[in-house]
Amino acid sequence: MAAKKGVIFSGMRPTGKLHLGNLFGALENWVRLQDEYHCFFCIVDWHALTTAYEDPVTIQQNNRDLLLDWLSCGIDPEKSVVFLQSDVKEHAELHLLLSMLTPLSWLERVPTYKEQLQQISGRNLATYGFLGYPLLQAADILLYKADAVPVGEDQAPHIEFSRELVRRFNYLYEKKVFPEPATLLNEYKLVPGLDNRKMSKSYDNVIEVSIPPEEIPARVRMMITDPGRIRRDDPGNPQVCSIYAFHHILNPAETKKIAAACQEGSIGCVECKNNLAAALQKYLEPYYQRRQALEKDPHRLQDILDEGRKKAQEIARGTMEEVRSVMGLT
Repeated sequence: MAAKKGVIFSGMRPTGKLHLGNLFGALENWVRLQDEYHCFFCIVDWHALTTAYEDPVTIQQNNRDLLLDWLSCGIDPEKSVVFLQSDVKEHAELHLLLSMLTPLSWLERVPTYKEQLQQISGRNLATYGFLGYPLLQAADILLYKADAVPVGEDQAPHIEFSRELVRRFNYLYEKKVFPEPATLLNEYKLVPGLDNRKMSKSYDNVIEVSIPPEEIPARVRMMITDPGRIRRDDPGNPQVCSIYAFHHILNPAETKKIAAACQEGSIGCVECKNNLAAALQKYLEPYYQRRQALEKDPHRLQDILDEGRKKAQEIARGTMEEVRSVMGLT
């Protein structure tokens, strides 16, 4: 077996069941990376509180749903450390200590901070928890001395923030405690939703990974196709069609053929949707069956988190001993 390339850390907020954007945009990449890196995959429940602190009642169920989705899609606890952020208190300690040396201006200039302030309405986000989200994320990454972090393009500034913080910490304390984590961009930058916007729970335009197979055709029929194509034999433009975007992901060898048929009007949108629905049913069926089996064994889920906590804590405690030492606390 080839030697592992290094350490990877990545996490997801428990905000509900995962959708195809999460699957194609991140999770499938994680599954591949398990064989190449020492992977730490964390359910970051404290991060969920940065925007949902007023109504946390769904977090426990969301934690469970997220774990079920991960396991059903191929995250393997025998290959990776799978754990809950709040089970490892060293995340909070490192976050606190890093906050002592983090300039406020660094947090205020993170692009997603201003973007989400504008996009998320009806919640009071004038809190340190929301402003400090990138710092807690950096603490998550640095605690395990991650060499790389797989993220989408929108999260790349957060990893650069972590790199800047590493340079500042190592310079101030004259010791290379942390490596600078590299950014591993996911293959698919944008997975379209039912309305052709980015697939997102906040837009209510998703197809869940855990959707029952019999419900897939109805969901696919809701997808927006080329608005300029009125009749079946009209020439279509596959580049503006969300159905074609999914064919590109699921049937990459057939995309040229599908595009040509659309452009010459030899296949209609209804037929194209039916083909996609069948492909999605076939693709997601193993995930659905694994999830159904896992749901019947709740003790197995808790055992996975308990074992993950032990493995994560062993690394986290060693890191914090080193951090306390260089910061003069021991």
